[in-house]
Amino acid sequence: MRYAFLTCLLSLQVFAAEPAIEKLDLFAGGEGGSALYRIPGIVVTTKGTVLAYSEARRKAGSDWGEIEVHLRRSTDGGKTWSAPQHIAHSGERIEGNPHKHDEEGAKEQTVNNPVAIVDRDGKTIHFLYCINYARCFYMRSTDDGLTFSKPVEITSAFEAFRPKCPWNVLATGPGHGIQIKSGRLVVPVWLAYGKKPGDHAPSMAGTIYSADGGTTWKAGEIPLPNEGELKNPNETSVAELSDGRVMLNTRSVSKVSRRLVTTSADGATGWSKPVFDDALWEPICMGGLVAYPKKPGTLIFSNPHSLEVDAEGKPIPGGRGKRRNLSIKISYDDGRTWPVNRTLEEGPSAYSDLAVLPDGTILCFYERDKRLTVARFNLEWLTASHPAQPGSAP
Repeated sequence: MRYAFLTCLLSLQVFAAEPAIEKLDLFAGGEGGSALYRIPGIVVTTKGTVLAYSEARRKAGSDWGEIEVHLRRSTDGGKTWSAPQHIAHSGERIEGNPHKHDEEGAKEQTVNNPVAIVDRDGKTIHFLYCINYARCFYMRSTDDGLTFSKPVEITSAFEAFRPKCPWNVLATGPGHGIQIKSGRLVVPVWLAYGKKPGDHAPSMAGTIYSADGGTTWKAGEIPLPNEGELKNPNETSVAELSDGRVMLNTRSVSKVSRRLVTTSADGATGWSKPVFDDALWEPICMGGLVAYPKKPGTLIFSNPHSLEVDAEGKPIPGGRGKRRNLSIKISYDDGRTWPVNRTLEEGPSAYSDLAVLPDGTILCFYERDKRLTVARFNLEWLTASHPAQPGSAP
């Protein structure tokens, strides 16, 4: 009996993982000929290769200007990385910046909002991006992200949104899209219809999808309109739940300062009534969302989580637009509750995206001041010590 007990104890000691986290800067402003890198996205291919990509803002930090998309690859789980590669836009230049009126500005090309999707076919990575917030393009890689096909314009897919949203700005994601169980590719999008060209508000959010492996794209419904309590929904993250439903988790400027959530059986139609998730604060910033494959029903979420205390001692959002204290949350019930919250980055931190390695290691690629950093951590790190309850200060 004693021998069996010791054997069991030793087995637990061997297989019990210790909390672990590592951080590595992948892009830094002022390097690689770019003033600033922003808008991170990250995916893990079926071969286990990590692709981390972002906007490379060549001259300044503005959303508008001369912007490219750069990518780095890792074949060892994010420990070492290839040199940055300029992957978009590789077609004919499409110049014209509506926020610039001088000769130099008119010649700028803004390549924005990159989104990758890993196909389960084992060979294809789909990649979407926009140009000048006015046109959308699609390309693919069949060699694990080493090279990409010539871009094909798919802006026509957005025309079906016009009866409900007469857009003059379009954008994908940002972050990553997903392939759901049916094989359909789903990409969150947001649309703006301001009076001036290039205005990012007012806005709505929805999805586009492909049922033929990225060859053609169609518009879904708009489940997140600019109506009632919903104020300017825009940048959206997506995940497939354990029962096959597709969840959208959306940024807005709504007064309640909470993330918007809606679900659909197919990622395009029949969306549930959007609700504000009381556990997920909204600092008016893009957030990351990913399903954790090893534990069905488990979701990981990331965004700035800065709280203060009101006159009654209750936690409240620490100022609208306050981008710091990037935190990671976990749900074990498809997003109904979020019992774990842990701070990843206490200082200035903003946009983030999430991915999961085959061994269960979680990757968070995020904006840290003027750098883009990838953090590698395990579930043991995320759930260590005393996990905060939803709505409590970290």
